[in-house]
Amino acid sequence: MTEHSAALPPQLRQRVAEFLADHDPKTTERLQFLRARYDAGLAWLHFPTGHGGMGLPRDFQPEVDRLFADAGAPDNNSKVNNIGLGMAAPTILEFGNDDQKARFLRPLWTGEEIWCQLFSEPGAGSDLAALATRAVRDGEDWVVNGQKVWTSSAHNARFAILLARTAPSAPKHAGLTYFLCDMAEPGVEVRPLRQITGEAEFNEVFLSDVRIPDSHRLGAEGAGWRIANATLNYERIVIGAEVARREAGMVGIVARAWRENPELRTDELHSRLMKLWVDAEVARHMGRRLRQKLVSGQPGPEGAAMKLIFAELNQELSGLEVELRGERGLRYSHWTAVRPDHVDMLGRDAGYRYLRAKGNSIEGGTSEILRNILAERVLGLPPESRPDRDIPWKGLEK
Repeated sequence: MTEHSAALPPQLRQRVAEFLADHDPKTTERLQFLRARYDAGLAWLHFPTGHGGMGLPRDFQPEVDRLFADAGAPDNNSKVNNIGLGMAAPTILEFGNDDQKARFLRPLWTGEEIWCQLFSEPGAGSDLAALATRAVRDGEDWVVNGQKVWTSSAHNARFAILLARTAPSAPKHAGLTYFLCDMAEPGVEVRPLRQITGEAEFNEVFLSDVRIPDSHRLGAEGAGWRIANATLNYERIVIGAEVARREAGMVGIVARAWRENPELRTDELHSRLMKLWVDAEVARHMGRRLRQKLVSGQPGPEGAAMKLIFAELNQELSGLEVELRGERGLRYSHWTAVRPDHVDMLGRDAGYRYLRAKGNSIEGGTSEILRNILAERVLGLPPESRPDRDIPWKGLEK
C-alpha cells in the first residue's frame, strides 16, 4: 500500500479481483481493457456511477491503481493527457450536461482523445478576462476567431477547453462563454513555440472561422468566467498538490546530489538544503490536507497556495542542484527542437531542470496573480483597484 492511500473496503478489493479475472491483462486488448475498466467504475473512483466511478472517496484511488499495476494492467498514459484528466474532465463533470458527459469523459480517460487548454492570449495572460478571441452565434453553431498562446499539448490534442468572448458590450468578466473545441475542425492552426530549454513544449493556436456546435458550449452563455475559474483551481491542484512520498521529486534529486558530492559541500549550501528540505516536507503535508479537503467538496483558493509553493520550491531546488554538482551541473544534453508529449523534469539532467523550472512560476497562473488570490480570497485583505471591471469590454483601451 502506498503512503497516502487508504485501506480498501473488502467489497472494493473483491470487485477489482473479479474484474481482473474477467479481463486478463495478458490477453485483453489494451483499449478494450481500459474501456471496460471505465465502464466498471474503476477508473475515477470518486466520479459518479456511470461516469467511470462509484462515488467513493478519492483516497482509495492509489491503492486500486496499484492493484491494477501489480496485475500488469495497461494504464491510460496519464502524463500525456494531464490537461484532459486534471482540468477538462472535472470541469465537464461539474458543468456539463448528460450528453456532454457521456460523449467526452470515457474517451478522455482511456486516452483515445487528448485535450489542451485554449485560455491565454498574447494580450490576455495574467488578465485572462481581457481576452479578445470572439465567438459569434450563427444558427446552431458558433464561429470563432482569435489567437491563443502557451498551449501545452495542442500538437497532440483532439479537443480543447476554450474560453471566448460572446458579448463584447458586456463587462469583460461577464461577456465570456466556455466551449469544447474540436481541434480537427478546419481553421485550427497549431504552431510550435520554442522555449528556453530548446524544446517546443508549448504552442500558439490560431482560430480562423472555426465552427463549434452549440451542443459543445459548456454551461450557460456568459458563464465562462465562473467555469474558467473552476478549471483554473483544478489546474493549480494538478500542478502543485501532487501527494508524494518523502524525498520524492526535486528535493530527492537535490538530496542525492548532496550525498554524492561531499567535496562541494559548504556550511552555506547545507543550510540552504536543510531549509528547502523542511519546506518540501511542509508542502507535502499541505498537499495531503488539500487532497483530504477535496473529498468533501470542490477545490478552493488553497490550490493557489500549493501551486505557488511548488513553483518557488522547484526553482530554488533546481538552482541549488546546479551548485551542488559543480561544473557537471552546467551540462545540458537536450538542446533539440523536439515537441515532447509531456514534461519530464526528473528524468533529465540538472541543466534542463534548472531551465524548465523557470516556467513553473508562469504556467497555471503567475506567482504574482496567485499572491493576489491568496491575499483577497484566503486572508481577506482589501482587493486591489479594478476600475475597468464594470466597463463594457469594447469600450476598454486595447
